[in-house]
Amino acid sequence: MTRPVSYPFNTDTGLELADAYLVAQRSPGLLRVQLPYGEPAWLVTRHHEARAVLADARFSRADTQRDAPRTTPVSPIGLVATDPPDHTRLRRPAARAFTARRAEALRPRVRALTEDAVRRMTARGAPADLVEHVALPVPIAVICELLGVPAEDRDRFRGWSDAVLSTSGATPRDFMAATGALKAYMGDLLDERQAEPADDLMTALLRARDEDAPDDRASRDELIELCIAILLGGYETTATQLANLTWVLLTERPDALAELAGRPERARAWVGELLRYVPLAASASLPRYALEDVEVGGTTVRAGEPVLVAIGAANRDALRFPRPDALDPDRDTTGHLAFGHGIHHCAGAALARVELEEGLTALARLLPGLRMAGDATWKSAAFLRGPATLPVAW
Repeated sequence: MTRPVSYPFNTDTGLELADAYLVAQRSPGLLRVQLPYGEPAWLVTRHHEARAVLADARFSRADTQRDAPRTTPVSPIGLVATDPPDHTRLRRPAARAFTARRAEALRPRVRALTEDAVRRMTARGAPADLVEHVALPVPIAVICELLGVPAEDRDRFRGWSDAVLSTSGATPRDFMAATGALKAYMGDLLDERQAEPADDLMTALLRARDEDAPDDRASRDELIELCIAILLGGYETTATQLANLTWVLLTERPDALAELAGRPERARAWVGELLRYVPLAASASLPRYALEDVEVGGTTVRAGEPVLVAIGAANRDALRFPRPDALDPDRDTTGHLAFGHGIHHCAGAALARVELEEGLTALARLLPGLRMAGDATWKSAAFLRGPATLPVAW
């Protein structure tokens, strides 16, 4: 078998897609890669094949007995590491409670929180760090309000999130400590909601769980992990993407902000294209194991072998998106994979879109002279790529 290539390809600095992905897309078959930890894996980079693998029941996310290819010492756990029927059972409460309608109903509140954050930043004066004052606080306020996490506890989640997602080079001991603290905190909060229901997502999850037949109900521990997944997914990814999308527009398409200031209805198109354009993850992750021999892109993946899907590369596949390296809000972005595909499609995608649309629109409308006020610094040793600081003026 071919000697695996060292992976990941992307650098921590900036949001460029490494040339090695383009080479892989143009080469026959799949590329064999070796991550810092775990066994070698096949890498999928083309859109058609990525979409097929993500939706193919012949690939499993639940094989926890293998030495999973990964960039961090600890493998992900929870909902992302399950298959049906467990995945169906565990995701059902979230699907019932975390709906597109609920996300859209939150839009006025998201708008108010975003505008308040922008005004607080401007009151402090320029230059200011957009990450610290807008991109981070708004998503964590939204997801904590949605779940029912008390406002005074929100700052605690930033440290836990950094350790769990290895955004500061956390050790396995840091990871386990942060995970334990999160589970204990969420367990206490879940027990409170069980005793005293409230108008929040955590209560909705409990009610949705109780509608299931007793044998199908998620356990307390499983609901705790689901709440943690919603919290971290709703906070870290959206915060990182809001900073990323702003940086891209400021450095590549400043005209877009002027357009959004006068035509806020264009936010949906711009966000859709930016989600396709920005390769968010530092590398492909969450391996899928073939349950039988499967042919993918001309390569036979043998039963038991892991496959990694490079979402960022697939979203820049010229066969699906002509001129993929050009930012074009008028292109058809249907089928982009920024939120995944298949049964593991991001449950919070609708809310993320609302937050990103409102975030970019608020910046465009309230800060018409928004511009970079220095170089961004970038996260290192992180699962997600993005600015650690983004200095701006207006």
